[in-house]
Amino acid sequence: MSSTPTSLWRVVAQREISTQVRSKSFLVSGVLLVVGLVAMIVISQALSGREQTHDVAYVDATGASAVEAGSELAGTISENTSLEADEYADADAAEEALRDGDVDAALLPLADGSGYEIVGEDEVDAVVAEVLRAAVSAQVTQANAEAQGVDLAGLAAGTAVTERSLDPDADNVALREVASFVFVLLFYLLALGFGMQIAASVTQEKESRVVEILAAAVPIRALLWGKVAGTSVLAIGQTLVLAAAGAAALALTGSGDGLTVLGPAIAWYVVFFVLGFVALACLWSVAGSLASRQQDLSATTAPLQMILFAPYILAVTAGEQVQTVVSMLPIVSTMMMPSRLAKGDVPLWQLGVAITTTLVAAVLLIGLATRIYERTLLRTGRRIGFKEALASRADA
Repeated sequence: MSSTPTSLWRVVAQREISTQVRSKSFLVSGVLLVVGLVAMIVISQALSGREQTHDVAYVDATGASAVEAGSELAGTISENTSLEADEYADADAAEEALRDGDVDAALLPLADGSGYEIVGEDEVDAVVAEVLRAAVSAQVTQANAEAQGVDLAGLAAGTAVTERSLDPDADNVALREVASFVFVLLFYLLALGFGMQIAASVTQEKESRVVEILAAAVPIRALLWGKVAGTSVLAIGQTLVLAAAGAAALALTGSGDGLTVLGPAIAWYVVFFVLGFVALACLWSVAGSLASRQQDLSATTAPLQMILFAPYILAVTAGEQVQTVVSMLPIVSTMMMPSRLAKGDVPLWQLGVAITTTLVAAVLLIGLATRIYERTLLRTGRRIGFKEALASRADA
């Protein structure tokens, strides 16, 4: 029994998948992406968790007590920050150590005895300056109160001020920002890499005349659907591998709570990637069919590269309101919406709009791409423009 068009596109898809998985370039690029993602997560987590110790010079007992108290206070502001007290004979010796880079700051009494000053070679770290001011104020105030016979604890009763955030994930702001950028970057790299792969494959088959042999046995529409399906399976598979690698890297770096924060965003990233890439894959195939030689690809793929590059720039530079609007536009939403989801909650109606517009755009683009592909795949000799392809007949 002869094969139906439905089964033929599956044969084409299987051929596309088997050809690519045996390609050394495909395997190497996939490994590099996984290694790069894991390295980015490990480095960012290492930097965020790095201990920061600031050496502070002092010359008297009050300074020593203030640095010790300041170190405890610094830990409440930033758990990875601490102060180390270094004693010096006088202010001149402390300032000399500051110039030599032996200490990061110096806590010195003023010559007139009216207080203390915090000295830095150029500028003092904001956290260090804040905690030293608070520590000196507390130390001196306590000493003055004892000298005056004042019950300082009684005076301070009821003045404690605590802090509470309505966002339970406020401590994960840095992680969210990194994930937001990674989502945009990964989509851009994967869509561009696999897209150029589709276009180059189509053009190579045209240039070698292999497509004429294939078209004699398989309907051109089935060739398009098979190529798009095969490449989409590979792209989605690599996306799932990257998502798993990212989750594993978070777990191994002791950031398992980050999975709770980013888990939904990672899942939505995969969903939007599937929707967006299938639509874009058809256009990449058309870009390949418009070219007659590999040299033509730079011109025929330029519009698609701009479609990918524009939301990448917006995700990096645009304000929150602009990102909110464009994240609901078709195709662009596949890059922008996961980025927004990584930063925080997104209203369900905005997710619905983004998915709906992308689905509608995908259906329209697939239909348009199929017509153009059928009209241009067997035309060789020169590069064909999009306008000419739309105006030409299928049998031209």
